This record gives sequence, structure tokens and C-alpha cells, in this order.
Amino acid sequence: MIYRKLDSTGDYVLGKGIFAFHKNTPETVAQAVQTVLRLFQGEWFLNKYAGVPYSTKVFGFGNMFQYDIAIKAAILNVTGVTEITNYSSYFNSQTRQVSISVTINTTYGQALVSTIL
Repeated sequence: MIYRKLDSTGDYVLGKGIFAFHKNTPETVAQAVQTVLRLFQGEWFLNKYAGVPYSTKVFGFGNMFQYDIAIKAAILNVTGVTEITNYSSYFNSQTRQVSISVTINTTYGQALVSTIL
């Protein structure tokens, strides 16, 4: 599994040859998970099923327990993820943001993914 690395602003790292890529590491899978968490299902024209169903099952629907199920399902669908060992989410009603922190086991080892949506 190979993924081009992202910088701190989420842009591709360019101009560093092979050092601009993750290859067969827990970080490779962690970046794939982070990418899926930032992708609204139906947003990518090549695969309308990729991503999280934020518009239909998360934002404005049900409670945190229900949307956590949809988010966990999207994480478990990422290639290389074997299990979720720890998961937490928090909705900040003041900023209207969701913080997600998840520890995953991958085919290459354990990884931690934290993101704010």
C-alpha cells in the first residue's frame, strides 16, 4: 500500500522523491483513514460510495451513538484496517465541530488517527 504524504495543511508533499510517500506502514493506513474521514460519501466522482455518509446518516440525524456507527463502518472499510481498538468522538456545539480520535490495528501495526471535522 502506497500513499503520497500530506503536509500539515493537507496538501501533497512534492519534490522529495521516494521520501514523499508512505509505503506499507501504519502511517500509510492512518493517512487513508484520515482521507476517508474528510470525504463526504458521494463527493468523489470515481467512487460515489467512498467516504462517510455525513449528509445522510451523521449531521443532523439521530444522536452521537448512531453517527459513531456510520463513522466506524467507514473506518473499518479502509484497506489495511483490521480492527478499531479505541474510539472516541466529541461534538462541540459552540463551534459545530466533531473531534474524532481512533486507534486502529492495521496489517502493518497500530496507528492513531485524530481529526476535527
